[in-house]
Amino acid sequence: MADIWVVDDDRSVRFVLAEGLREAGYSVREFEGARSALAAMSQGTPALVFTDVRMPETDGLALLDALKTRREDLPVIVMSAWTDIASTAGAFKGGAHDFLSKPFDLDAAVAMAERALEPPRHRGRERDASDEADDAELIGEAPAMRELFRAIGRLSQAPLAVLITGETGTGKELVARALHRHSPRASQPFVALNTAAIPSELLEAELFGHEAGAFTGAQRRHTGRFEQAHGGTLFLDEIGDMPLSLQTRLLRVLAEGEFFRVGGRELIQVDVRVIAATHQDLERRVAEGKFRADLLHRLDVVRLRLPPLRDRLEDVPLLAKRFLAQASAQLGGAPKRFEPSALERLKRHEWHGNVRELENLCWRVAALAPGDTVRMVDLQDSLSKRPPPPADEQDSPGWERALAHWAEHALARGEDEIYPEALARFEQILMQEALRATEGHRQLAAKRLGLGRNTLTRKLGPSRHRRSSG
Repeated sequence: MADIWVVDDDRSVRFVLAEGLREAGYSVREFEGARSALAAMSQGTPALVFTDVRMPETDGLALLDALKTRREDLPVIVMSAWTDIASTAGAFKGGAHDFLSKPFDLDAAVAMAERALEPPRHRGRERDASDEADDAELIGEAPAMRELFRAIGRLSQAPLAVLITGETGTGKELVARALHRHSPRASQPFVALNTAAIPSELLEAELFGHEAGAFTGAQRRHTGRFEQAHGGTLFLDEIGDMPLSLQTRLLRVLAEGEFFRVGGRELIQVDVRVIAATHQDLERRVAEGKFRADLLHRLDVVRLRLPPLRDRLEDVPLLAKRFLAQASAQLGGAPKRFEPSALERLKRHEWHGNVRELENLCWRVAALAPGDTVRMVDLQDSLSKRPPPPADEQDSPGWERALAHWAEHALARGEDEIYPEALARFEQILMQEALRATEGHRQLAAKRLGLGRNTLTRKLGPSRHRRSSG
């Protein structure tokens, strides 16, 4: 029977977790703090430790260090209600076996214990001063973001290629920077390149560098982004737009870690972790012959999907407050805050531009709102200007966009029961246009609409659009 220790200053958490583990057949000891747990180490060593992060006196990460000093192979599961990158990355860098977000599912916690008690694997992690770096821009409490932070904490320690997907404005570069900042490569360069922003004829030289005289205007040797990122991380944004000819060269660098500069004969060897990002469906581009399948396999060792802001609306107030505070501070004015109704209005917006759109709005109101409190009226101009729909929605019929526009404004005005009104108008317009197209012939109009003639007659009434008997 494995002996498991649960260390948490919250008595209710200790009780629930300990009872669940006992029901699963484990022997469990409970500790309300790190000091008492470390003191008990002199009497024996557990098979597994669950520890909270934020505790009085000594926190969970310090306890993790102390436990690993005494027994390096001891599996430790770190728990926290604060699932941010600093916590998760700090836990995994310190040698934690896993990270458990609070509130947790008890069955999931027991399953995590079962996995942790399997034969351990060597982790060999070292602590890094970059743990305290500021990840303030990448924040959120939505379940999808908690899972993302946990994945970043774990992946930052693994030298794997990562493909980050998500709509424009979701923060893909922030994720890439976090992966680098909390990795063993943190002291080495982080180099970012938006492949869609560089003309295709210049992209090769930008990536791999060129020798003097390699082409017209190349007067001196240029070091490419791969050489600049040696020992560190290269972030390739919008990788789906890379020309096929360059995809072949990139594939070789990923496979062999070597390349030639443009116009050069010297074989350059580099040690670079590549993180790529795209808003496009790369599988579809592969099927269309626009992206190499073997390159996708190289880049897509691990995939992280960033949720659009409209799928994590509970994070909008948190983000808005942060962005408004930052904008107010940088503009040099008095601190500003949102009134509650303004925050609720922000939560109802569609946010086609995602986090970037929200940040831009906060800068605008920080500069233009007349008072210290941002009110509903201060948001109207910004929110009434709907951004263009995402690329995958641009082909949708115009009436759908018009309907969405009408619904947004009706809801913003506080109108209720808009569904019956919209449905009635929808039916009325369809039937009127069908009758106009068939010159008032109800039976033919009903057929064109896919309705029965009686249904059409009932909805229109007996005296409307009656066809002449001539």
